[in-house]
Amino acid sequence: MVDYSDIGLWEKIRRNKLAYKYILPAALVMAIVTAYPIVYEVWMAFTNFSIVNLKNPHPAFVGLRNFIMILKNQVPLENFNFWRTLGFNVIWTVVNVFFHVTIGISLAMALNTPKFALKKLYRALLIIPWAVPSYISALIWRNMFDTQFGAVNLLLAKLGLPHNIAWLTNPNAPIKFLSILPYAFYADLITNVWLGFPFMMVVATGALQSIPKELYEAARIDGASEAGQFFHITLPLIRFAMMPAIMLGVIWTFNQFNIIYLVSGGGPLGETEILVTQAYKLVNPGGLFGIASAFGLVVFLILLGITLFTNRITKATESAL
Repeated sequence: MVDYSDIGLWEKIRRNKLAYKYILPAALVMAIVTAYPIVYEVWMAFTNFSIVNLKNPHPAFVGLRNFIMILKNQVPLENFNFWRTLGFNVIWTVVNVFFHVTIGISLAMALNTPKFALKKLYRALLIIPWAVPSYISALIWRNMFDTQFGAVNLLLAKLGLPHNIAWLTNPNAPIKFLSILPYAFYADLITNVWLGFPFMMVVATGALQSIPKELYEAARIDGASEAGQFFHITLPLIRFAMMPAIMLGVIWTFNQFNIIYLVSGGGPLGETEILVTQAYKLVNPGGLFGIASAFGLVVFLILLGITLFTNRITKATESAL
């Protein structure tokens, strides 16, 4: 084996130039498709780039003004409050990921039960929410929450429960204890939980199948209960598979534009807006590309901080060995 520890970067490239030639086409595509838009967005975040001066090839550099406007709630959006939106965004993410993980692991454990009848059929059916494009699912669920003709209210009426609920327009929550959140939050939550649990179920299923059966047999011989086996064998051994999945789930849910925008539209009165829907409205119809780019960077920095903090606490990316 060749030792490259004592040679410089350019010498390493020269010695491996054939390998670099093979990856050069892919590197160029990635640079054009990914790197260039990111660099361009960072540049726009520090300018006054907008639809008004779209024809100007050299927008004015404004430094941190866009970021200050966002943090001081000076963005030209109706009912805009960055800190309120951030708080709701965090609540939205935590509640959704909790249900995704809980339901996903529960179903995975049920389907991993020996001699469970028709488990392959159930597994295929439970994957459907993940397989259907979220755009289509969001529109379907929006119709299901219609006040007069939606399937949800029709089902509640059949069960003799309160119905004709204005899920997407009523600012009052169905339970006084949860009155800080509108009905629309629960409509968004139900939709996103339906979409999100299959991913966690698939990851948990793979992790569960990698656990040696002998460990459970030894635990039962030692008198361990079902709960004891779950907390002392199952959870520790699926942790290294679930934590990266949870981190991905946090990022996806934090930026879940389709559900919020297509189901509740951020309403009523902007109470279910999240940061990415606010950033979108800065571009369409606002045309404020500079501020929207700064908004995107703020969201990125928040998620980067959450990811680094979570990774440090959970050691999710460390080897299981």
